Amino acid sequence: VQLVESGGGLVEAGGSLRLSCAASGRPFSDYAVGWFRQAPGMEREFVASISRSGKGTDYAAVVEGRFTISRDNAKNTVYLQMNSLRPEDTADYSCAAYASLFTDAWFSTVGAYDNWGQGTQITVSS
Repeated sequence: VQLVESGGGLVEAGGSLRLSCAASGRPFSDYAVGWFRQAPGMEREFVASISRSGKGTDYAAVVEGRFTISRDNAKNTVYLQMNSLRPEDTADYSCAAYASLFTDAWFSTVGAYDNWGQGTQITVSS
């Protein structure tokens, strides 16, 4: 599966952005999906994940309550709605997919995923 992120950009602190992760190749409903981010000089970190069905989600503590992950399998797209953005959210955001056997399982580690997009940059100004 090929993944393409979009929706990144520059936003002021307190603002909102919605990222999209569009898939092609194989039905996206076969994949659990995660969002990860990497700031300069930092390791890639988990942001949010969603199961194949969309019924299961997980969030990093630092974004819970501010970010929402969702998916539309008919459109082969996963979204990350980001509200109340902070300067520390500045990073390159990537989506990743894993062809899980389980419809309601989600995965929160980098190593669980074997398909990655190129990333989209988010910059939050103070």
